[in-house]
Amino acid sequence: MIVATTRQELAAVRDGMAGRVGVVMTMGALHAGHAALLRAARAGTAGQGGTAGADHLVATIFVNPLQFGPREDLSRYPRTPEADLEMCRAEGVDAVFAPPREEVYRGEPVVAVDPGPLGDLLEGAHRPGHFNGVLTVVLKLLNLTRPGASYFGEKDYQQLTLVRRMVHDLDVPVEIVGVPTVREPDGLALSSRNRYLEPADRESALALPRALRAGVAAAEAGLSADKVLAAARAELAGVAADYCELTDPVLGPPRAGPARLLVAARVGNTRLIDNAPLDLQT
Repeated sequence: MIVATTRQELAAVRDGMAGRVGVVMTMGALHAGHAALLRAARAGTAGQGGTAGADHLVATIFVNPLQFGPREDLSRYPRTPEADLEMCRAEGVDAVFAPPREEVYRGEPVVAVDPGPLGDLLEGAHRPGHFNGVLTVVLKLLNLTRPGASYFGEKDYQQLTLVRRMVHDLDVPVEIVGVPTVREPDGLALSSRNRYLEPADRESALALPRALRAGVAAAEAGLSADKVLAAARAELAGVAADYCELTDPVLGPPRAGPARLLVAARVGNTRLIDNAPLDLQT
């Protein structure tokens, strides 16, 4: 496995890769959810219209300062570089791009990607400017790694949706593949921020998957969107919820058919997000 820290090193490695290249972008502090992304990239997806597996697999590790607000956790975001590289080796990654900030942002950024109205909803409403930073770094890394496909976890569903919209609207020649959320045995979605949780907070955090299960069960029972939301929100009484909302699959207003239930809450000093697909009957 080659570790590149500069654009020139990455370009030399990438130029030597023939065939299909898959990329998984991370901010480090890797866990089993990241391993699932790497495996999905290598294996591809089966079935009609499935995604071909990668002949070469690239992972990026970069804590992107542009997506953190002034009162957010950039300085204490977990960093485990040696463990991250060990996981990449174990998962058969061919190359890791782990640049310093000045290699990604050569001077103070002036031009950034505007996510449009969808970037002001949900996470964007609570973290102004967050998706400008996310989409800007994703576009930069896509240009630098030049993959045939890039893989993103569904846990960050709004991010996945906006990345798909960006590559569509800007004609970026890459396939964006969503990978289902990986969960702990008790249902909590895996996240690098879970390590911040104190034991009591860890128990409180289970309100998020409980809310999703309650919403899905209400939808399966044929209840209306309002009642689905009420069932989900009732499970969040013990945490400081930022939102619990229903949308269609591309973050528009919910309607009968496939939908997405999204939730965010603060548990202690940690902010967690989660979501689940469901089908609305009405």
